[in-house]
Amino acid sequence: MFDSLDDMSTAFATPSPAPDPERSSEAAHPGRQPTSRRVRVRPGDVAARQSSLFDQGEQVAFDRSLSTRRRHELADGAWVDVVPGLVQGSLDLFDRVVAAAEWRAEEMVLFDEVVACPRLSVRWTVGELPDELVVLRSLGAVLSQCYRTALTRVSANLYRDGRDSVAWHGDRGARDRDRATIAVLTLGSPRPFRLRRRRGPGGLALEPASGDLLVMGGTCQRTWQHAVPKVADAGPRIAVMFRTSLDG
Repeated sequence: MFDSLDDMSTAFATPSPAPDPERSSEAAHPGRQPTSRRVRVRPGDVAARQSSLFDQGEQVAFDRSLSTRRRHELADGAWVDVVPGLVQGSLDLFDRVVAAAEWRAEEMVLFDEVVACPRLSVRWTVGELPDELVVLRSLGAVLSQCYRTALTRVSANLYRDGRDSVAWHGDRGARDRDRATIAVLTLGSPRPFRLRRRRGPGGLALEPASGDLLVMGGTCQRTWQHAVPKVADAGPRIAVMFRTSLDG
């Protein structure tokens, strides 16, 4: 057992990865550089659609044993764990994250063009999490113990409606390494979450509900890609991600 996440980070340290040749959307842009600006979002601006009558008014808590966890074994040494209903009171936690986060609207370089990212984002280390999000600090510690890797970086994406999305990708940093673990907690309205094999046939279609956790592991970031596609109609969703310091 470890006294802190810092101790665990040292124990489970992974060597720095070799460069990945897949950099088409991240290369230096000779013209205007991508920007990032603060966006004020209040809980009343984005209200999660009620996904369960049982979630209403519940105290925020989570199952430390991950008792509902089940694993999908994928090709090429990749896997995905699904933990339905991990967090109780998830819609209240949605509101807390909306209010506590300093959301940013970011840009990226895509095919030599600077374009707006179709979502809002925020990043923390575990120690930087606001007091009202202490449950996320506790969840990160439990997941770090369970998966024997120090998940000390926390970030969140806010998908305001069905127009917000994330395209097919493997996470930067993580896809440079042989194996990596990334956990994704869904808060708010459900959205499709898709995975596809990078080379060859194979795919997995999921639609996590509020309070559900997905954990991608093994070679998943290197040999598979995942996406949250645009949809015609969807309420707001927050994805809270737990990563190692190597994965940003």
